[in-house]
Amino acid sequence: MTTASTTGAREHARAQAASATITAPTLPDEVDSDKVLVAQRIPAHGYANIVLARGTRVRLSDPAGAACAHLLLLRAESPWERLNVADTVKVPWQAYLGPGHPLLSDQGRVLATIVADTSTHHDALCGPGQAARRILRLAGTKHGLEPRDIGPTVSLFRGVRVASDGALVPTGSAGAGTSVDLLIHLPVTLLVVNAEHPLDPAPPTDLDLVAWSAPGDLTREYNTEPEYRRAVENTETAWRAAHPQEVPA
Repeated sequence: MTTASTTGAREHARAQAASATITAPTLPDEVDSDKVLVAQRIPAHGYANIVLARGTRVRLSDPAGAACAHLLLLRAESPWERLNVADTVKVPWQAYLGPGHPLLSDQGRVLATIVADTSTHHDALCGPGQAARRILRLAGTKHGLEPRDIGPTVSLFRGVRVASDGALVPTGSAGAGTSVDLLIHLPVTLLVVNAEHPLDPAPPTDLDLVAWSAPGDLTREYNTEPEYRRAVENTETAWRAAHPQEVPA
């Protein structure tokens, strides 16, 4: 089959598409398939770039045990407000991510909360390596973002701990089949890259992403600490002010 003509190129492209095999992630058993918004398997050095509504639940999974998800969230309505990793660590008084941990913006608002976590091998201290930064910038351009918009990330499924002498020690993966659930509190652009960790150069394996509509989850309490509650209050105030039509009369 020749691609020298437009007709030939079209037939070649259609033949390639017909023979391609696209592996999709397994949907969670507890989720109604009608509520699933996105289901994507992200290979090594691949990425996802999606806009998610308030009340979306996102599950990132590590099916083979060596994924590394470099995650950045930007407020979809005002992308200059984005994940602030320093505040995400400082405000909750906790450097290690886990259930109930907020992912905070630089305005003291909760972009997302970690609501379930079977891995606990994560990192909010190192940021992405060179390869991940390059791919994040590429993903950001699909939403009109510039390199200056791509800030530090949190990394999921590759752990780092601080030793008694202050050294950062990689702890690797928790193994195959772990997952992390995020609940989205404000509309966000989610950028996630599956690439090596700067302290753990092991090649990554596939990363799964499934998102579904779960607005009722916003009414649940995931963290009783006063700092978290204050951040949620800031978030709800901003949402009500920007969307008065959605506030009950």
